[in-house]
Amino acid sequence: MKKDLLIEPGLLPTFRFLTGIRLLLALLALFSQTTANTPPSYPLLSVIESGTLLLLLALPVLRRWMGRAYLPTAFLIATAGPVLVQNLTVWGRMTHGYLGQQAYVDPGSLLFVLFIPLVLLSSQYSLKTLIAYCLGSAALQIMLAIPAANNGGPALKQTSDWASIMTIIFMLVGYVVVRLMSAQRARHRELAQSNVKLAEYANTLEQLAVSRERNRMARELHDTLAHSLSAVSIQLEALDALWESDPLAARKTLSLSRDVTRRGLLETRRALGALRASPLEDLGLALAIRDLAETTAGRAGLQLCLDVPPELGQLPSFTEQGMYRIAEEALNNTARHANAHTLSVSLKRDTRQIMLLLVDDGLGFDPAKPAQDGHFGLLGMRERAALCHGTLRIDSAPGKGTQVCFMVVEQ
Repeated sequence: MKKDLLIEPGLLPTFRFLTGIRLLLALLALFSQTTANTPPSYPLLSVIESGTLLLLLALPVLRRWMGRAYLPTAFLIATAGPVLVQNLTVWGRMTHGYLGQQAYVDPGSLLFVLFIPLVLLSSQYSLKTLIAYCLGSAALQIMLAIPAANNGGPALKQTSDWASIMTIIFMLVGYVVVRLMSAQRARHRELAQSNVKLAEYANTLEQLAVSRERNRMARELHDTLAHSLSAVSIQLEALDALWESDPLAARKTLSLSRDVTRRGLLETRRALGALRASPLEDLGLALAIRDLAETTAGRAGLQLCLDVPPELGQLPSFTEQGMYRIAEEALNNTARHANAHTLSVSLKRDTRQIMLLLVDDGLGFDPAKPAQDGHFGLLGMRERAALCHGTLRIDSAPGKGTQVCFMVVEQ
């Protein structure tokens, strides 16, 4: 099988349709021809020519077999066929005694017939091919007209003039079609390139989302599994040391290890259940933070002061996710490490910004001090703030409590 040619969408169906119209008109002329005293027109020739072309266009097996030569062959038949039919008509009239101008065939019908392959060829090929087509069809008309002119047929000059006029018209029309199709192909290429870039960008975003999700899971679990396993490891070492020398202390250490393991398991389950931040989906940001603050205060035995409205209105999803996660991390830190007595949570929105403020009276810490190995809470909060294009400020000092302020300016 020969290599196929990429054909413009819709070209072949249009080609078949217009050729079918030509065949229908030729059949009507064949059945309606009269024996009046006029030069014969021989419509059967047009029926044979258009029927042959339609057969070529209608058989997919020919396209598969001919490959790249398929479409040029169709254009050759669509162009050379009508020119040959015109010339044979002239010779037929000459054999019936019509000489000179009487044997002349009106070129208007040929102009109409050749207009179809001209437009279709211009939409498929380049400007060079168009020029070759126009010059070739004009040369074919003149070459076939020479023998008839030398044997008493129509004057060669008349045929040459019409061929020249037709060539100029075809050049102008074909040039416009070629330019339009070139611009359309350029836009298609740009669109294809944009689609490729968009797909690459979407893939990059997906990879980034996966990376961020991994970081989020690490931040969610770092104070559950890591802390619990570390505590259990230390207690098991102590248990090993006390097993023979002090069975009572060993039993007590074993009981503590069991309690730590259970608490770690509960905390891990809580963290895993909160990974998708489903309270946001169910309650909205304001009620989700209110519920989170009340749950944390109840778990840690804190006196809670809440200043959270019932709702905040519509916010971007990434802003809601970021604010909820920062609040969750800050409240968990308060419950686990601050040893605080009171907790204040405030969430406000005005015309330009959303602000989350969390204050406790706990032990406090030094925010500038590098994080210990395995502790990524503050780093995770800062990463989330950056992703939300917000500002995170953490004010704390040993013995002076902690204040976390996260603010997002609305665009």
